[in-house]
Amino acid sequence: MSTKLTTMLNIKYPIIQGGMAWVSDGKLAAAVSEAGGAGIIAAGGRNAQWVGEQIRLAKTLTKKPFGVNVQLMAVDKEEIMNVVCQEKVAFVTLGAGNPIPFFSQLDQAGIKKIPVVPNVKLAKRVQEKGADAIVIEGMEAGGHIGVLTTMALMTQVIPEIDIPVIAAGGFADGRGLVAALSMGASGIQMGTRFLVAEECAVHANVKQKLISASDTDSVVTGLLSGHAVRGVKNKFTERFLELERQHAPEAELAALATGTNRLAAIDGDVENGMVQAGQSLLPLTKIEPAKVIIEHIIEEARLVVAALAKTPNVL
Repeated sequence: MSTKLTTMLNIKYPIIQGGMAWVSDGKLAAAVSEAGGAGIIAAGGRNAQWVGEQIRLAKTLTKKPFGVNVQLMAVDKEEIMNVVCQEKVAFVTLGAGNPIPFFSQLDQAGIKKIPVVPNVKLAKRVQEKGADAIVIEGMEAGGHIGVLTTMALMTQVIPEIDIPVIAAGGFADGRGLVAALSMGASGIQMGTRFLVAEECAVHANVKQKLISASDTDSVVTGLLSGHAVRGVKNKFTERFLELERQHAPEAELAALATGTNRLAAIDGDVENGMVQAGQSLLPLTKIEPAKVIIEHIIEEARLVVAALAKTPNVL
């Protein structure tokens, strides 16, 4: 399955694993890369030492390309970027800030630059400044989200951009992969789908919470304050949304939310923590290796394409 993305990163399948804070470590990244996709180590919430250790761990588990996600709002982003460049990973995804000041450093290290952008204006700007590819992430995604849906982003961004575009937000199966490729994307990024991978270090309680979730269990907190985060409905989200409806001060809401991602992902408190996850929850039915997840998606995608080819007068 060849696209501009697979050619650029030298990977077998056009599937990128999302960089999920407190979750995406070297073991998961290596497993996804070994399976033919491109794994990502998430630097969010971590320090430079941890990032370096996870990169070196991944290198012992795979010789295939993998990347690092750097949150540009981190106070130690320069230190983290220095470690990433020293270790010379294949690519870096950059979000939550201006990625352009780091392009020269990444170029010198031979690392592909893949910013995460929320609209056409920023997509054009990073392309003009030398981005190698971009991720467009719709509000169906888990974690911090923007205001446009994945379909709206693909409809409006892809025709304006020449570099590879990776679509994210709501992808969890082979049908979604075919849909993205048919829209002109060069690949997809999935985060939530890999939360139930065997190699994912997220707490077992989170995995079970996701497996038992219904299709309507996804909610967004912080929408009124402009800091929207999508996760699974629980006691924390109910309390947060109640305070939002009461127009509680932003400081009170921030204090309530601080540390809740780690509380769920690491400590396993799936009622008082924020279980960050996207809207496509029903495909998460069991815990299985990343290799099986990817192979199933690719096989389903091929069946979808074959079925379309056999359908008379489909167009």
